[in-house]
Amino acid sequence: MDLKKKSEGVWEFREKDMNVPARIYANKRILDSIEEGVYTQISNVARLPGVIDHVCVMPDGHFGYGFPIGGVAAFDVEEGVVSPGGVGYDINCGVRLLASNMEASDVKPKIKDLIDLLFDNVPSGLGSKSRLRISDEDLETVCMSGAEWVVEEGFGLQEDLERTEESGRIPGADFSKVGKRAIQRGRPQLGTLGSGNHFLEVQEVQKIYDPDVAKKFGITHEGQVTVMVHCGSRGLGYQVADDYIKVMLSAAKEQGINLPDLQLACAKIPSEPAMDYIGAMYCAVNYAFANRQYITHWVRESFEKLFPKSQLNQVYDVCHNIAKFEDHEEYGRICVHRKGATRAFGPGREELPEVYRDVGQPVIVPGDMGTASYLLVGTDAAMKESFGSVCHGAGRLMSRAKASNTTRGEDVERELRAKGEYVKAASMKVLAEEHSGAYKNIDEVIKSVELSGLSRPIAKMVPLGVAKG
Repeated sequence: MDLKKKSEGVWEFREKDMNVPARIYANKRILDSIEEGVYTQISNVARLPGVIDHVCVMPDGHFGYGFPIGGVAAFDVEEGVVSPGGVGYDINCGVRLLASNMEASDVKPKIKDLIDLLFDNVPSGLGSKSRLRISDEDLETVCMSGAEWVVEEGFGLQEDLERTEESGRIPGADFSKVGKRAIQRGRPQLGTLGSGNHFLEVQEVQKIYDPDVAKKFGITHEGQVTVMVHCGSRGLGYQVADDYIKVMLSAAKEQGINLPDLQLACAKIPSEPAMDYIGAMYCAVNYAFANRQYITHWVRESFEKLFPKSQLNQVYDVCHNIAKFEDHEEYGRICVHRKGATRAFGPGREELPEVYRDVGQPVIVPGDMGTASYLLVGTDAAMKESFGSVCHGAGRLMSRAKASNTTRGEDVERELRAKGEYVKAASMKVLAEEHSGAYKNIDEVIKSVELSGLSRPIAKMVPLGVAKG
């Protein structure tokens, strides 16, 4: 393909039957790491009906189901489509960042006790079961009200909701569109971390790049302790995706949509199958917000047990896998699919908490468990260039199977503990699958988004201890 440099950190190509061009946001080092399958997948996304202006691949982009992970595409609300492959199986997999009043020097001597306590208090691992006992009626309330109901029940603060995307409750959820199997899977898993790349990490602020914006976000100094929670909608979200991919395959055929890849099964946005999926998908979005809210409460309880004077204030909570209806100045009302990508709105957007509105949205980009994570801020450039979107993490270089064949979990654990980082996981297999070599260099990923102007780095955090499922 004819890949051309459009501007610093922005590369573009267009094949003859693509409706719009595709853009890749990367410095040269990251560009060289992007696999061929990503180009094929994003070019197929650009062939879907009603796609707007251009499609995007973030620097953490890698091969996924239908859409590449790290893919962003916007669709016209009349002529365009909604595709479960453009959202992903883990609907509203997202990240929440908490800023503490604790110093790393105070926490490090007790990091093993803290991580062990967090591991005990927050159920994690494949098929993990919740501490909660909720009925189908409670689950419906969660899916309709999200984190809002959880806070009302005493598991959090009003400020948590104000500093959560969509205030922790996206409108448009329709529980009647959630299948029985999804309900069965979701009920026992609420308030659980899950497995794979999901984690609960205690961190130290290593570097602050913009002290004024950092202070606005609650990051006041280097050496401050933060906590990051990464998880999603568990089995409920997975089942919603699985159920509606089958529905969308039939819908695409009935609506005469020529699918360049069956994994891009979709339906036209005004149609009944599309709106049914959106109603069910938004239930999973709200479930994930509620899930992270429960976990936040138990994180606070764990800190208070070891550090009675501790305080943990929420910085922000952002979605990764979602399709949302948004108003954009240049395009009007559009449906933005972010798959393995996060919202990065610039200053002035009314969707942002009032306290952040003059500087822009906090953007949370986790690395792998052996490197750094970043707090960034959204920009006006992102609004024009990527529909207000940016990367969601480091991005995989290896599949989980390949990663687990290159190292042993016991070796990963030993290496991390030798660095002074305490890690506890539900299985050694997960540690092998998630080792640092399986991911791109997070520093280069951040350089890429800064080079292309999609976000600005505000602070860099490094792990002190990690609990993994």
